Amino acid sequence: MARIARPASTQALPEAAAILNAMPHPVIMVDRDLRIEYVNDSAEQFFAASAAVLLHHPLREVVAFGSPVLSLIEQVLEHGVSVNEYGVEIGTPKSGERAVDIQVTPVNEYPGRVLLILQVRTMAHKMDRQLTHRGAARSVTGMAAILAHEIKNPLSGIRGAAQLLELNASSDDRTLTRLICDETDRICKLVDRMEVFSDERPVPREPVNIHLVLGHVKQLAATGFAHGIKIHEEYDPSLPAVLGDKDQLIQVFLNLVKNAAEAIGGPEGEIILTTAYRPGVRLSMPGSRDRVSLPLEICVIDDGAGVPNDLMPHLFDPFVTTKSSGTGLGLALVAKIIGDHGGIVECESQPRRTIFRVLLPMHTGETFTSSKL
Repeated sequence: MARIARPASTQALPEAAAILNAMPHPVIMVDRDLRIEYVNDSAEQFFAASAAVLLHHPLREVVAFGSPVLSLIEQVLEHGVSVNEYGVEIGTPKSGERAVDIQVTPVNEYPGRVLLILQVRTMAHKMDRQLTHRGAARSVTGMAAILAHEIKNPLSGIRGAAQLLELNASSDDRTLTRLICDETDRICKLVDRMEVFSDERPVPREPVNIHLVLGHVKQLAATGFAHGIKIHEEYDPSLPAVLGDKDQLIQVFLNLVKNAAEAIGGPEGEIILTTAYRPGVRLSMPGSRDRVSLPLEICVIDDGAGVPNDLMPHLFDPFVTTKSSGTGLGLALVAKIIGDHGGIVECESQPRRTIFRVLLPMHTGETFTSSKL
């Protein structure tokens, strides 16, 4: 009974451990001193550390200083009743802050011990953000059609009239007519960029090696807008092929890397490109009733200043930007293209670490392995 009363590893309770390891949510048991006595497999993944590293260490060394989870545990130890807290931010040294729902309950069979169950809210947020991004893209689609038909034609007439006036204008007046021409050209270019949103044709899909896409993007960035910035690659070489359009995927990651370079603002920072195979959520593909998994994760990570908190909910909306000369269409275009591919794009940001994460469906036929990179 003493061995069971102080479980030091998953071997102490083999049957219970097998059940707990099957749970998709992190489960942790701590003693009165808040030392970790048990973690399941999901907890190891959540904290990005093995049970051998976590066991017998104080929980306060694993979570951020002043984390609300510590006060919740103390409350349960003091009163002996379960508590639930929703939307709690838990910060870990390796994975940053994440929103979770927490259930803390006393383990009556083992006095002085408390069980924590964390329900990560990321998946729900991904679904909400996906719907938001697609809604934003649909709004831009309708706006683009109106702009293309109702603005470009009158602008052509205005520019033509300005050119006629310029023929007989004085030098001072030519400055004004030239200003009219320049501004109409600028507006036309903006409308041209918007017209891409009105393209509702199905995306032509084929197997695409995402590492070739990222390699091309890295080459363009290193010789252009990201010259001097370190770009590191952390790839899973056995990643299956993405089911998508190569040119559009290049556009997506070129926009994301360009945003990362501009967030860094100089040659001192670094950009990290990562790929990984993750269990994905299931979403409906555009134009189809089929539901597909999104196991392919591609991340663009930068160490810039981060995204302001008040901007995060609207980051993928059109005309939302922090740049004085930006149009706010780059991330809206990213959201549309990824949505057309049946994928998800999301952002997590804190100072010195911003992650743009793209989840995509894979090609279920032939896969690209490391020999094809």
